Amino acid sequence: MSKKTNSHSKKASNYATPALEKGLDILEVLAHWPTGLTKSEIARELNRTVSEIFRMLVCLESRGYIAQLADDRYALTLKLFRLAQEHPPTERLITEALPVMKRLAYETRQSCHMGVLDGEQVVILAQVNSPTNIGFYVKLGSTVNLAESASGYVILAHQLPEERTRAVIELQRRNKKLPGDFAAHLERIRKLGYEKRASYIAEGVTNISFPIFGERKTSIGALTIPYIQYSGAGVTEAKVVRALRSAAEEISASIGGRLPANVPEAP
Repeated sequence: MSKKTNSHSKKASNYATPALEKGLDILEVLAHWPTGLTKSEIARELNRTVSEIFRMLVCLESRGYIAQLADDRYALTLKLFRLAQEHPPTERLITEALPVMKRLAYETRQSCHMGVLDGEQVVILAQVNSPTNIGFYVKLGSTVNLAESASGYVILAHQLPEERTRAVIELQRRNKKLPGDFAAHLERIRKLGYEKRASYIAEGVTNISFPIFGERKTSIGALTIPYIQYSGAGVTEAKVVRALRSAAEEISASIGGRLPANVPEAP
């Protein structure tokens, strides 16, 4: 079961801070286990006793850095991600995405937004309005249940199995039921490479969403257009799909992301 971890507490230091090092060790080991670990498993990974790490777990949970799942496993929350919003990697994602999104909105005459997963929800990190006088917009910073979001399905479909498992566990922990076709839906998205589905919340809107990939060739977010067909607009749905795919791939490349080898050909 053991995975190699970068435990700073095992390295010599002129200024030892045992409590801080134990807390950081816990965060680092949980980062390698998206599905979480029990107290005993964490202790075993760190070559410590449960009593040695118990107070650290309580502290980290009370501060919101970790959460206890339904099966007594502990897993990282996205608090570190939230704290990193002003940190260069996240800032870079938004900075690189916005010019591409503005060009995409102008080209397609549609609004677009970029979302990432936060537990069982999708958080909207960036949003660009349509250049037209009418359109469907998603509020920047808003959240939506991943099982009711094209972005959520697209992100999950292109993540590692253990990452999907963690999101599903969190969804069920919140007493949310999974749709009967949940697994089949994700498989269809993987084969197609993107999602195109009627909006879960607005009639007359078709959500089209492509994954944004990170350096590990797994999705770190999704770029989505809530497509509305305008009379005489001259921008077909097929053109929107092509433009959206190109934009998502451009953003992925700009942040050092790598596409999986089995990405389907452009529609």
